[in-house]
Amino acid sequence: MPTENNDNHPSQEEQAADIWATIRDLAVHYPSPQAQQDALGVGRSAGRVRAMMALTDGPLTLSALAEAAAIDAPYATLVVDSLEERNLVARKPDPSDRRRKLVKLTPTGKKAIAKLTEVRRQPPPGMADLSPADLTTLGALIARIVAAED
Repeated sequence: MPTENNDNHPSQEEQAADIWATIRDLAVHYPSPQAQQDALGVGRSAGRVRAMMALTDGPLTLSALAEAAAIDAPYATLVVDSLEERNLVARKPDPSDRRRKLVKLTPTGKKAIAKLTEVRRQPPPGMADLSPADLTTLGALIARIVAAED
């Protein structure tokens, strides 16, 4: 049950929790998982999207990719097979251990990631309706929240 102050309004903690839940919901659901999958051209698989995003910093072994994408190793193999069929990733020998393979983005995969990044950067409907002053305030508030993390 929410804690309320004397005016029957939610407490500051409850208000902050409610606003944070709304922000998280917005971040999780916009753009939609389907829009992100469509941007990458990977079909209906959140695992493929996570795997592609995990590769943006450079090649990974299959086991490291599985861990980074939060999928199990057998599924990671299927994901990489599927992405390889779409020419989005390629396997190459690991120079430090020729028994292992590294998975890396292809040029086509890098273009797909750029498209996904563009889709993810598009603000949700309604945000563009905020005034410049509101956007400045919102940006400043978010910056304060982020700065408090440091």
